[in-house]
Amino acid sequence: MTKFHNGPAFSRRRLIKGAMAAGVAAPVLLRNRSAYAAYPDRPVKIVVANTPGGPSDIVGRIVSAALQESTGKTFIVENIGGAGGNIGFGNVARSAPDGYTILLATNAWSVNISLFNSVPYTAKDFVGVCELATSPNTFVVKSSLPAKTMKEFVALAKAEPDKFNCATPPIGTTPQIQLEVLKLREGLPHLTDVVFKGGGDALAALLGGNVQLSSGSLPPAAQHIKAGTLRCLAVTGETRWPDMPDVPTMAEAGYKDFVFATDTTLLAPAKTPPEIVKWLEAETLKVLGTQAMKDKLYKSGFQVRPKGADAAWTRVTKEITMFKDIIDKAQIKKL
Repeated sequence: MTKFHNGPAFSRRRLIKGAMAAGVAAPVLLRNRSAYAAYPDRPVKIVVANTPGGPSDIVGRIVSAALQESTGKTFIVENIGGAGGNIGFGNVARSAPDGYTILLATNAWSVNISLFNSVPYTAKDFVGVCELATSPNTFVVKSSLPAKTMKEFVALAKAEPDKFNCATPPIGTTPQIQLEVLKLREGLPHLTDVVFKGGGDALAALLGGNVQLSSGSLPPAAQHIKAGTLRCLAVTGETRWPDMPDVPTMAEAGYKDFVFATDTTLLAPAKTPPEIVKWLEAETLKVLGTQAMKDKLYKSGFQVRPKGADAAWTRVTKEITMFKDIIDKAQIKKL
């Protein structure tokens, strides 16, 4: 006959086992909570996957300085450029998911997944932290060119296709991709894309008269536009740029769904504890909400875009599909 142990001895044994299990688990739980509460107790590294001095580097340094001042913790920027950003992206993907190495990603993070035959990361390697700031791209010509609108430039380029070309930063940047979209929509296969190492070099080619159009980011061109040396035909942001109220957006110029920008977003390795991600998100959104931060970023050609982790992740992952479609349709050769 089977004996059932329903008496006090059985209850005591269960209590003892339960107490022992709790005694083992409690220190682990307390250690984890203590670690999260102390975070960060050493420098937090923000990896910028570009060389110093570029738009993303400028944003990274402004944001890291603000976080350091606001939290009393140490934040540093580390530039890991190369391979269109892939070296830096891969570095963070392989980093320990402890919140001490995070990534300042630009649109290249979404573009490269389709542009390159192989990349050292996937979307599954990351989680969103928050959006930082955005800067629209531009289409710019020399002021001496008769064209005063995008449509007028297109008409000139179609009339004399052998005399018009366009300078852009490297293949896969949003300025280069937006040119390919313009060529597709307007039927301008002969508008040659002259690719340069950076936006500054591309703009110099326009100023020197070597090209007739520049597709680039706003910050390098802004001073020349204000001086009257260059004419901005359109900005590719969602709204007009406040300093250039007379310059239309591409949508206003007759190009629906034509929004391209230099967007900056913080991402973290995928297995970073949610408590740490939440802390980074909250502290970053707090500094982005200050007028001092808005002013500093605006002077550098960026507008603050303080959106949380969910919105940030939705945008960057949605752009993977969007850019893949553009790369396929434009038949941009994979790298």
